[in-house]
Order: sequence, then C-alpha cells, then structure tokens
Amino acid sequence: MPKTDCEYQLRIPSQTDNLELIREFVSKVADKVGFGEDDIGKIELACDEACTNVIKHAYDRKNGKQSLDILIKVDYDKFVLVVTDHGKGFDPKKIKLPHMDEYLAELKVGGLGIYLMKTLMDEVDYDIQPGVKNQVRMVKYFIDKKSKQSIKATEGHK
Repeated sequence: MPKTDCEYQLRIPSQTDNLELIREFVSKVADKVGFGEDDIGKIELACDEACTNVIKHAYDRKNGKQSLDILIKVDYDKFVLVVTDHGKGFDPKKIKLPHMDEYLAELKVGGLGIYLMKTLMDEVDYDIQPGVKNQVRMVKYFIDKKSKQSIKATEGHK
C-alpha cells in the first residue's frame, strides 16, 4: 500500500475502442498500489462497466467524440475511482437493480452494469448534473471492512 496519497488521471475520447486502454490503465495502478489479481479484476470490470455506460448513453452520437475522464485517488485505506463525463445524465434512483433469478430465467442480455459495479466495489456513488458533469465514484478498500482483514496481494507480488 502506498504510504502517501497518490493521484492518477486519464482523459481519453469516449469510444469503445479505448476501453482496452482504460482497463490497462486502471489495472496497472491497482497492481502498483498492492491489490491482488482478484481485486484488480473486480476494479477493472467495474470501471469497464461505468465507461461502457458513458460511451453508450452519455453523448449524442452526432456531436463527434467527447472525452471521458478517469481519476484514481489512493490513500492509506482506499482506492477511489471516479469516472466523469459531460453528457446526458440519468437518475440512479430510477435504475432498478435486477432480481438475478428472474433475469437469468428470462435470458436477458445487458442492463447489469450498475448491478455489477455495486457488487464488485465496496461503495458506488453518483453525482449527476446533466450536460455539466456526471460522475460515478467507486471505492475499493485495502481492508475488508467485514472481516477487518488486510487485503494482501498474491505471493511474489512487487
């Protein structure tokens, strides 16, 4: 874990073909600050879902390519990932989380992004100001709050 606060930023065009670069950026930072492979995968997938939602829903396709900002803040106890766009917002309270038994029984496709983010990360919050700034803030703690166990990286980790 880092001993001091660190910040990492990425501004990238809001395009599907940039998702791989975003995933690589997020996973490299998560690895650098000491997360193990399992948690890195969770952080990477949560970020991918948030960014995919921005790419699909935030911007009007006719207005060309807009930017997507990724900010990672790390301190002694947590990894904070903030995805920001300046497009259309949404009301997170109106998004119903699926009942997984029904979802699977109906063989639905898509619509699990917010559910996955909330499942994979310790905290997920929204600050929605349509056309001005929309943010999803996701937190992963270095200490598992339920068991009070330190989340250790796998053996042989840097």
